Amino acid sequence: MNAVSHQLWVDASAGIAGDMLLGALIDAGASPDAVQRSVDAVIPDSVQITSTTVTRAGLRALKTDVEVLVADPPHRTWRSIRQMLLAADLQVQVRERALAVFGRLAEAEAHVHGITTDDVHFHEVGALDSIADVVGVCAALDDLDVVRVTAGEVAVGSGRVQIAHGDLPVPVPAVIELARGWRVRAAGSGELATPTGMALVVALAAECADLPSMSVRGVGVGAGTRDIAGSPNVVRVILGEADPVVGSGDKDRGEEGRGEDRGGVEMVVLEANIDDLDPRLWPGVVAQLLSAGAADAWLTPIAMKKGRPAHTVSVLSRAELASSLRDVLFEQTSTIGIRQSTVHRFALPRMFVEVPVAGGSVAIKVAHRDGVIVRVTPEFEDVAAAAVASSSAPSAVLQESIAAAWQAGLRPGAPIPAR
Repeated sequence: MNAVSHQLWVDASAGIAGDMLLGALIDAGASPDAVQRSVDAVIPDSVQITSTTVTRAGLRALKTDVEVLVADPPHRTWRSIRQMLLAADLQVQVRERALAVFGRLAEAEAHVHGITTDDVHFHEVGALDSIADVVGVCAALDDLDVVRVTAGEVAVGSGRVQIAHGDLPVPVPAVIELARGWRVRAAGSGELATPTGMALVVALAAECADLPSMSVRGVGVGAGTRDIAGSPNVVRVILGEADPVVGSGDKDRGEEGRGEDRGGVEMVVLEANIDDLDPRLWPGVVAQLLSAGAADAWLTPIAMKKGRPAHTVSVLSRAELASSLRDVLFEQTSTIGIRQSTVHRFALPRMFVEVPVAGGSVAIKVAHRDGVIVRVTPEFEDVAAAAVASSSAPSAVLQESIAAAWQAGLRPGAPIPAR
């Protein structure tokens, strides 16, 4: 959309479904073409996304529909959906968010049915239109440059509903399992929150909170299928400029913009000791872990029993991605066991600022605290690319990048730049 980073608040006080949230984001300004491209990258030539302006209880809203273009789409497992997302040509943040959403769905369904996550068959949730909703929402957030999502209380409905598993009470078991730790209320009859919609909220939103203080830059209203008299069946999103002290991440770099330097954030560490993997495979394994949403991944040389040289592979991740990342380790390495522990990460908020150099530009990672710059670091991939483009030594471009950053006022102790 533009270079400004945004925060987004989701009003789900009338319920939430994947198509409703997608419609609201497109109504707020997300590019339908960008959404369709990302969906096509995962399920090519399978669906067409269209939007129509409608009214719900007298209020204007955007109704988004997913037209399935193939006959007899298969039911899919969490494993197959994960492989599709990992193989697709997606922005890092889009892939990470989509994996988080489907990971939460798989964990909820597995708990409800008493099976493992890999044995979950998604039925309605895994149908092509729901894959399009999840990937479409994540692509829309990326296009809107949203670095932080929050959401309010969710209306879940009441009564009973008929689904593939039979006649069930509302909220259905998967929705109420996903809602652990979230504020919900009945607020009406029928199914107001779907499993896909609830998973999008709890996986993408940083917290359940009322509308935060922000400078409003956009509003979107997405319509549900039913038009309920006296009760607008809509999801609203409010888009605002992110607080610069909170920070902003670069969508292409998979960085978290918000800092956790005060209270910290709970994360998990996965580890495995491996002594029989061809060392030429390790760079690909680490890259695959990062693509799957790991906050960090690294190798530590160790000596195992009988003096055998080996490596410990370590993965830092949000808890909701742990299942997906364990699967990557089992699939991409020779390990037969993984340790998992809970840790607290304390991280400074950061933002990226581009500075010009010979051969192009370099992104400068600016870590800050209380509005003051603490660290300034050029992104080395940009440095290497600019060095090739200008036929210069990387060391020379690195020095040029640091000088350009200082000239732009990016130095420790200086205030963070306005975005």
